[in-house]
Amino acid sequence: MPAPTVEKVETASKDLGIASTNAKESADIEGLSEEEIKARVLKQVEFYFTDSNLPFDKFLWTLHSANPEHWVPLATIVSFKRMRQFQSKGLPWIADLLREQSNLVEIDSSGAKIRRRGEVKRPADQLDRNVYAKGFGDETPTLQDELDQFFSQWGKVNAVRMRRVDHTKKFKGSVFCEFSSVDSVKKFLEADPKPQWKGTELLTMSKEAYCEMKIKEKGLTGKAAQINRGSRKGFNAFDENDKDKKKPAAEENPEIYLEFMGKRLKVNTEDGGSIDESEIPYVKGASLKFTGCGGDVRFAEVKAPLKDRFERPPYIKFTRGDEFGLLGFDKALSEEDIAFVRENIKTINESPVTWEALEEDVEKEFQIERAQFAAQRIVSGEGASGNRSGRSGRGRGGKGGRGGRGGHKGGKGNSRNARNDEKNDKPPTGEKRKRGVEPDGGADTKGQSVPIIHVSKKAKADES
Repeated sequence: MPAPTVEKVETASKDLGIASTNAKESADIEGLSEEEIKARVLKQVEFYFTDSNLPFDKFLWTLHSANPEHWVPLATIVSFKRMRQFQSKGLPWIADLLREQSNLVEIDSSGAKIRRRGEVKRPADQLDRNVYAKGFGDETPTLQDELDQFFSQWGKVNAVRMRRVDHTKKFKGSVFCEFSSVDSVKKFLEADPKPQWKGTELLTMSKEAYCEMKIKEKGLTGKAAQINRGSRKGFNAFDENDKDKKKPAAEENPEIYLEFMGKRLKVNTEDGGSIDESEIPYVKGASLKFTGCGGDVRFAEVKAPLKDRFERPPYIKFTRGDEFGLLGFDKALSEEDIAFVRENIKTINESPVTWEALEEDVEKEFQIERAQFAAQRIVSGEGASGNRSGRSGRGRGGKGGRGGRGGHKGGKGNSRNARNDEKNDKPPTGEKRKRGVEPDGGADTKGQSVPIIHVSKKAKADES
């Protein structure tokens, strides 16, 4: 199975959760010593697999659960937003570091897979170990790191979750900080003078006190009050596990299928989502190549001109900085179709482009890549439901806070990689799923789907 794309192009469209590694992200580690970089990588990767994050991260938990031995592709972890700054070190470097220094995760013999050591446990006394703090002002690119360092004054921090306004994902200026011990909570709340942020005293209280305050403000009682009392929004693997135990046995391992280029393909879920390559059909003349785009592609430039001609927008593959890209359609193109594309998309990125058909071997490889990428998205929960688990691209902001899924410890925002969401119907519940959905609009996809701009920056020599 091809490794998931490491990078995507950032866009304002929430339909297309796309992000890219750029010079600014690479500059985040400039000036740091080798040991400091190693410490940051170790801390970030281990965070993803902690009891405080893994069972509450739907995308990562899906990958963790899909493989019987809980192996997850290391390339997927490195693609997360908070890891992009370390990509220049290369997968072998990161794999060796984790193999030598981590007590929480382990790397397989090939260096391509990672998993947590030991079973995941429901965090004990989680509510008691959380505090609420408000007064952090507007969000900045470095705020998450600053918050981690700020709260560490009072003890070991498991996660700092930046709170966001529903739907808009705007930072509220307040956070929940989960310490590793109740003693740290006591030190923080009893600090004298009270904690200040850049000269301004913070409003602080225990998370339990905050929840009780909100229950009274909203006038909640009974079950509604109990749900609001310290509950964590979003996915919770422990709750999902309780639900699964109540389901009929027939629903526990549903078969998943992908409709691709007019053929129904079974998706293998053990490895995170893949298709037997021998089963993937080849449809000649269903792809086009454009040349001359000036190193960049904007989503609307391709989508808008084609929507009146084609029922489903094409899958777009493009490497940032290249002069060319590929378009994959869900059927063989007629001469009239090709003429329409050439006539209606004469420029991309304000640069004149030329169009041509792909050579057979290139097109076959491209279609296999499309099918495998679609399979991964379905298993991760992206392809069939429209958005991964919020990763609405999970506009995740902040660590752990899906704003690119990167979050080392963050509240849920809107990426996961990602990141790229489709507006498709979910398969029926209560029975085996009859179909899957190809992200780029497969032959049997329901409804109008959003084209994917599948982008990867050119790999450096030391990257695998």
